[in-house]
Amino acid sequence: MKVVGLVSGGKDSCFNLMKCVEDGHEITCLGNLYPSEGLQEIDSYMYQSVGHDGVKYYAEAFGLPLYRQEITGKPVNVGSDYDATQEDEVEDLFLLLERILKEHPDVEGVSAGAILSSYQKVRVEHVCARLGLKPLCYLWERDQQELLGEMIASGVEAVLIKVAAMGLSAEHLGLTLAQAQPSLEKLSDAYGVHVCGEGGEYESFVVDCPLFKKRISIDESEVVLHSKDPFAPVYYLKLNKLSLHEK
Repeated sequence: MKVVGLVSGGKDSCFNLMKCVEDGHEITCLGNLYPSEGLQEIDSYMYQSVGHDGVKYYAEAFGLPLYRQEITGKPVNVGSDYDATQEDEVEDLFLLLERILKEHPDVEGVSAGAILSSYQKVRVEHVCARLGLKPLCYLWERDQQELLGEMIASGVEAVLIKVAAMGLSAEHLGLTLAQAQPSLEKLSDAYGVHVCGEGGEYESFVVDCPLFKKRISIDESEVVLHSKDPFAPVYYLKLNKLSLHEK
């Protein structure tokens, strides 16, 4: 199938695209949802917002058209099931995919990097059903330690750009998945931390993967304290300057 890849900047969306290609699908274009201007981190149940400034580089990195949609909605309908709800953030995904279909009517599938969140998967499936698209979620319910190891071994180079868990600190920001893996596994054993970040423990930003035609370099960044929790303070990396380089 011809597929649109939903990308957040994170490791899961990129690795799921690799699985799509491995399964014989063709990535036609990319889609991304981003917060309103001036915001770096928003209270979204659906989308990764931190690192969104870097996603605009994905078009050239992948060599594919990138379509972006502003997140104007909020988490309004937060039940286990979902029906179309005005002013819900899920409707921004509907608008994005509807717009993409007008430009690429031959698209049949949607790549989504869901691993464990039924909340997100149900909503992606609902939007796809309304538009006659097939969701492709190759990472769904995979063993997370095995999955993280597979991502690293496959050449996904992602850095941690947000931390929000006991045992993770600002010092972990900027580490690659391979560098952070021992700490994540240790925290998993001690506190039950999800090594792939499925409990919101961290977010990542992919700077290179086998599908990239150009590599992204983070040239300038700054650490921001988002929430001063005494047990698990939330820090994120604001990406101030990035550049693309030939591989």
